[in-house]
Amino acid sequence: MIRIQQLKLPLAHTEAELKRKAAKILKISESQIKGCRIVKRSIDARKKSEVYYVYTLDVSVASEQKIFKKVNSNSIMLTNEEIYDFPEKGDCRLSYPPVIVGSGPAGLFCAYILAKLGYAPIVLERGKEVTARKQDVELFWKKNLLDPESNVQFGEGGAGTFSDGKLNTLIKDVKGRNKMVLETFVAFGAPAKIAYDSKPHIGTDILIDVIKNMREHIISLGGRFYFETSLVDFEWEGENISAVLCRQNGNTFRIVTNVAVLAIGHSARDTFELLHRQGFSMESKSFAAGFRVEHPQRFINEIQYGKENMQKLPPAPYKVTANLPNKRGVYSFCMCPGGYVVNASSEPGRLAVNGMSYSGRNGANANSAIIVSVTPEDFPGKGPLAGIAFQRELEKKAYEMGKGLIPQQLFDDFAKGRVSSSYGDFASCTKGNAAFAPLHELFSREINDSFLKGMHQFSRYIPGFDRCDCILSGVESRTSSPVRIVRDELFESNKKGVYPCGEGAGYAGGIMSAAMDGIKVAEAIIRKFYR
Repeated sequence: MIRIQQLKLPLAHTEAELKRKAAKILKISESQIKGCRIVKRSIDARKKSEVYYVYTLDVSVASEQKIFKKVNSNSIMLTNEEIYDFPEKGDCRLSYPPVIVGSGPAGLFCAYILAKLGYAPIVLERGKEVTARKQDVELFWKKNLLDPESNVQFGEGGAGTFSDGKLNTLIKDVKGRNKMVLETFVAFGAPAKIAYDSKPHIGTDILIDVIKNMREHIISLGGRFYFETSLVDFEWEGENISAVLCRQNGNTFRIVTNVAVLAIGHSARDTFELLHRQGFSMESKSFAAGFRVEHPQRFINEIQYGKENMQKLPPAPYKVTANLPNKRGVYSFCMCPGGYVVNASSEPGRLAVNGMSYSGRNGANANSAIIVSVTPEDFPGKGPLAGIAFQRELEKKAYEMGKGLIPQQLFDDFAKGRVSSSYGDFASCTKGNAAFAPLHELFSREINDSFLKGMHQFSRYIPGFDRCDCILSGVESRTSSPVRIVRDELFESNKKGVYPCGEGAGYAGGIMSAAMDGIKVAEAIIRKFYR
């Protein structure tokens, strides 16, 4: 195939115009084009008077070498389609099905790959299946009745289910895993455009069905799912795992296995404590914490696209980052166009927030986590679980500040150290009730100062980003795992047969990177074992 890069067309173009432009660039007739595949599509809005869609396009033609030589352009190259290849099976027999702990993107994709190759994985999930989980989450948002085992953090699909469903990643992928993940989502019900949009997203409403469809397919291939089932212990035969102990409805039972994958997510704090007691090699790691910050989506659209283009384009995202003299980074994370700030708590007496969008991204506000990097030096105490203690301390203070509701404060009031009394020119969009509170008392002075400096610096790129009435919600504390479960180059922990995986284990930071890590761990198991 011939790949055309930087192919620009006006916003209102048609598919026929895309093909016509490709033929013109290649200096051939449209009839010579056998097929076109969009590899990537982005929006170029640097000049508000000239906003374009920019494509990377793979074109199938006869005599491609001849055409390629004739065109001679830096924006054109020959390419082969990336096809994901399953690894060859190893020579050690796997006597029992592998057990995967957690059904977030890491666990789900690990199970999917293993199921496709006949390993019949068993998936343990402490929360409920996604439909029942959705009901529990909505009840919590309406009545503030928290189920510690079925909430925004725990349940089928993991924490990413109740987020924007963003599918972008900075991981360099040369083996086609990224493409395979996107195509898998599409095969199970996600919109086809996620395979080529530069900033793809699914949305919570669609993602719920995609997850359910994936689970049903894994079951059809011989996999099994145990919901409302927690990992409570391990059994060992020498240095190797021989079984996992599980608890369901108050009853404990064992599953014999030679392989366990720990795709436990970043909020499985009791499981981290279990692993620490069991002697797993673990270490505390840096992450980031801060606030959800809301702006009117119309305000962001106008700045990003220009007033004349606002109605022609989807709700605008943004990404901002700053490195401060005090060595702390301040940056946006999990930005949700047309989204909601959600109460994402998972422990009684503690409160954390996240952001969420539906597929249409048609909420009135844009929100993003604006977070400040924190290191083990900020944590109370030492040891691998010190970051968890830091998170819990922040979440307890946030809960008490809001009396169990999402604590909020306008930016100007935060800067001046006073509790807000009303919203400004726009109101907050939340899932879960909110109350005004002294968020300026939540973090240390240094973190507060870093947050303020970051907000002011971001206004150089997005004028008015630090407007007085933008709304802060706290606390954004679950940006990534505060723990890393150490694994070797074969993805195995110091406990033989146990494979740490995904975001909770400290090796991913979002839906895509977690899914790809799940695939890598599945590959490691396949290369070692046959079944």
